[in-house]
Amino acid sequence: MVAIIDYDAGNVKSVEKALQFLGQETVLTREPGKILGADRVILPGVGAFGDAMKRLEDYGLVDVIRKVVQNGTPFLGICLGLQLLFESSEESPGVQGLGILKGRILRIPEGEGPDKKPLKIPHIGWNSLEFPKAGRLFEGVLPQSYVYFVHSYYLKAEEDIVTARTRYGVSIDASVEKGNVFACQFHPEKSSETGLLILKNFVSIGANR
Repeated sequence: MVAIIDYDAGNVKSVEKALQFLGQETVLTREPGKILGADRVILPGVGAFGDAMKRLEDYGLVDVIRKVVQNGTPFLGICLGLQLLFESSEESPGVQGLGILKGRILRIPEGEGPDKKPLKIPHIGWNSLEFPKAGRLFEGVLPQSYVYFVHSYYLKAEEDIVTARTRYGVSIDASVEKGNVFACQFHPEKSSETGLLILKNFVSIGANR
């Protein structure tokens, strides 16, 4: 059973449909018992960092997420879900994130792309990945495979946890892995066959219980 955390952050149904396409039993829930009892847990989301943290706190999900991680259950953050795993974001000064991973969430700076045209923010579209180190999410995924991004803020991780990077004006840490915690800035559920393979890899990871 894969629990998808429902905290009114949007972009939930597409994750659920992708997992069901892979034959996974899913539950969309904010009930602590169901989340803690799941074999794997996903925190998706689009929207603002501060608003999302407030909803997690209002629904009593902050401690639940930390317990999931402590229990060794495979956990995947997607897009905003990646950003929330870190300590803070320039988007919402003064708001504390979950603090499960170390790094900074920064606004994508204005600048020019390779074509000398101004970069559009938010960054919406397909970018290729490079892999600085092996990551379990990317088994069978070829370097320079394209995935789909929608974001205005990006991760600069402080630890050696980065498994994928891309470039959009600046170098963006596109995916991280630490123990049982995985996260992607891009949307695997919207990234065609490459994204389905990434999700398939995630649901194939065994829980360390």
